[in-house]
Amino acid sequence: MKAIVIYEAGGPEKLIYTDVPTPETKPGWSLVRVIGRGVNHSEIFTREGQSPSVSFPRILGIECVGVIAESTDPVRLPEGCKVISVMGEMGRAFDGGYAEYALLPNNQIYPVSSDLPWEILAAVPETYYTAFGSMKNLKLRGGERILVRGGTSGVGIAFLRLVKAGFPDAIVTGTTRNLNKKQQLLDAGFDAVIADTNNELQTDERYDRILDLIGPAALRDTFSHTAPEGIVCVTGLLGGKWTLDDFDPLEDMPVDGYLTSFHSGNVNEVKMQEMLDYVKIHSVDVKPEKVFRLSEMREAHEYLGSSRSFGKVVVMSDNGG
Repeated sequence: MKAIVIYEAGGPEKLIYTDVPTPETKPGWSLVRVIGRGVNHSEIFTREGQSPSVSFPRILGIECVGVIAESTDPVRLPEGCKVISVMGEMGRAFDGGYAEYALLPNNQIYPVSSDLPWEILAAVPETYYTAFGSMKNLKLRGGERILVRGGTSGVGIAFLRLVKAGFPDAIVTGTTRNLNKKQQLLDAGFDAVIADTNNELQTDERYDRILDLIGPAALRDTFSHTAPEGIVCVTGLLGGKWTLDDFDPLEDMPVDGYLTSFHSGNVNEVKMQEMLDYVKIHSVDVKPEKVFRLSEMREAHEYLGSSRSFGKVVVMSDNGG
């Protein structure tokens, strides 16, 4: 099968498009024919060598959509069944979705019902599921002033689309480090755009709900922009910092505020289908911003890691849908 193998950490040139043996099933694991997969910033971090637990060579990819090619659980996962898989050490402890086939644990493969075209469905699993879980944790009722810190990211755009579809009276502001993207954000549906300079927001405004995709690098500043009784959901680590040093909840938390988080590892097939049903019921536009082929994975990484990136990037296999 064709796959993207990384043998050593480095830049996009370390993503090698090559032929490797198709995996064979083993007890508790089934073979998925991968039709598409999203590309994520965490995979760039891993490619660069910033994931100490990951050893090379490795086929990266923390998500995929496709069909069951060979099953060891034919009742739950019959051959030909449409499936999604995300996280669970996929592409880290074992080979992931950057290949035409992926051997995955059965408990990490989720059968789904969706009539979305494959290249659109491929944009959904990690990004929209993460955005959907974050939206639920923010306990929206409608009419809130919402800030998306990291608005140009795939999850940021997905969150905006989900919120605007289900809560059209919400006022949603996006942040960006590059104000050249301001019009893109407004065109995407944000009501306002705020500059984020060195992890400090260039505004005195406070917000009822904040989705923080930058993470610990900006979190104290996020707290300073949280309205009383507001909720902050920390979901991303785009700031490149994994922990908040010397965190004192009595001093650092916003007044009467709440802090929550969401991680896409908090997933099962019921929750995944709930998100897909929400997308269908509310006619959410989940189209990716850029679509590449598997042989173009280097270009996909270059784009996602550049200042030009905006929204979700998807890479499709050449083995068809």
